Amino acid sequence: MSKKLPFWLKLLYGSGDWGLSSIGMMRSIFYALYLTDVVGIEPRLASLGALVGIVWDAINDPIIGVISDRMQTRWGRRRPFLLWFAFPFGLSFVILWSAPNWESQIALLTYVTLAFMISDTLTTLVAVPYLSLTPELTQDYDERTSLSSFRTVFQLLAAMTVVITAPMIVDKVIEMGGSQQQGFMLAGAVFGGLGSLPLFLIGWFVRERFAPEELPEALPFRETLRVAWQNIPFRYAAGIYMFNWSAVDMIAITFPYFLLYWVAKGNLLAKINILGIDLALESAFFGVLMFVCILCVPFWLWLARTRNKREAYILGMIFWIIIQSLIFTIPQGNTTYLLILAALAGVGVSAAYILPDSILPDVIEWDELRTRRRQEGVYYGIRTLIRKLTGALIIFLTLQMLGWSGYQSPPDGVIQFTQPDSALTAIRLMVSFLGVIILAGTIVLAWSYPLSREKYARIQKLLIRRREKAAK
Repeated sequence: MSKKLPFWLKLLYGSGDWGLSSIGMMRSIFYALYLTDVVGIEPRLASLGALVGIVWDAINDPIIGVISDRMQTRWGRRRPFLLWFAFPFGLSFVILWSAPNWESQIALLTYVTLAFMISDTLTTLVAVPYLSLTPELTQDYDERTSLSSFRTVFQLLAAMTVVITAPMIVDKVIEMGGSQQQGFMLAGAVFGGLGSLPLFLIGWFVRERFAPEELPEALPFRETLRVAWQNIPFRYAAGIYMFNWSAVDMIAITFPYFLLYWVAKGNLLAKINILGIDLALESAFFGVLMFVCILCVPFWLWLARTRNKREAYILGMIFWIIIQSLIFTIPQGNTTYLLILAALAGVGVSAAYILPDSILPDVIEWDELRTRRRQEGVYYGIRTLIRKLTGALIIFLTLQMLGWSGYQSPPDGVIQFTQPDSALTAIRLMVSFLGVIILAGTIVLAWSYPLSREKYARIQKLLIRRREKAAK
C-alpha cells in the first residue's frame, strides 16, 4: 500500500476541523465578553462557571477517549461518534448563546454553566474520535504532517471566517434594532450548522486504515492515565500543548476587551475601512492575523520538513514573543499600528496552530513500541482535555483579573462605555506581557522534547519488525 494518502481524503478529513475551529474560535474570542457585557454577570462570579467547566472536562474527555478506543462496530471505532453526534454538536452551539433575560445573577450563572456543559460534552463526543483518526489513516512521518497541515488550513480558514463575520453579524443585528444576544444566537446558528456537516460526511466516507484487528484487554481508567503519564515524550508534548494554547487563548479572550475599551475607547460599533469595506474593529484585527496565519502555513510545513518540527516551532515562538511585547505600546485609537502588529503576530500564531498537532501522533507510536498497545483515543482525549482546560483556565484568570481591576459591565443597550484606568491597565498587561511569560514556557519544553525525526524513524523500523514477526 502506498504511503501517500489520496488528495480527496486529506481534503475531506481536513474539513472536519472547520466545525471544531469555527465553534471553538467564536467561543474562545467572544464567550468571556458575552458573559460580562451581554449576559451581565459580574466577572469574578462568571469565572466560577469556568471552574465547573474544568471539572466537567476532567470527567468527560479521557472517558470518551477510552470508550472510542474500545468501540467495536461494523463502521469502526471512531465513525459512529461522528455519525451520531455531528448534528447535535452543531445545535448545542445555539444553546450556548441563549441565556435568558433573568435578574438573578445566580440563576444566570446556573443557566450559562449548564449550556456550556452541554456544548462541551457534544464537542468532546465528536472531537476525540475525529482527532483519533489521524494516526489510523497513515503511519508515515511526513504524511501525518501533511494531514495535519490540511486540518490546519481548514482550522485557520474557519477561524478567519468566524473572526471576520461573527462581529459583523452581531453589529448588523444591532443596527437593525435587535440585541447583542440575538446577534450572538444568529452567529451561533450559522456556524453550528456549517460546522456539523463536514464531521458527518467524514463519518460517512472515511475509513480507518491502521486500527488493530483485535482490541487489547481494557485497563482500568486510572491505570490508563498512569500509563499515558509514563510516556516521557508525551509529557513534553502535553506541556507544549498546554502552554501553546494558553498563549493563543490569552490573545483570543483578552483582545476583544483590548480592542473595545482601549483601541476603540469604548465604542461598541467601531469600524475600520479596509479596501473600501467597513469592518468591525474585531473583524479587522483578527481577520488580518488569521489571514497571515494561513499564508504562513506552507512556510512552517517546509521548515518542519527540511529541519524538524521542534526547531521550526521554537523559531516561531521566539518571533511571536517579540511581537507580543510590542502590543503594550499600541496607543489608543491607533488602528494602523494595531493592524501591522496583527499581521506580524500572525506569523508566530501560524506555527502555534500547525506544529503541536503534528507531534502527538509520533508520541503515540512511541507508546505502542513501549506498551504493545495502541491508545489513540486516550491520548487524543487527554489532548482535547488540555485544549479545553487551557481555554477554561484562561477565561477564569481573565475574568478574575478583570473583576479585581474594577471592570464594570456596561448597562443594557448602550453602544458607548468607558472602563476605569485600573481595568484598562489590567487588560493591556494581559494582552502583552502575560502572554510573553506563557510563550517562554513553550520554548523551554520544546527545546527539551526528546523525539527527533531520526528517533522516530528508528521507532517505526522496530514497530515494523514486531508486526512482521507477529504476522508469521
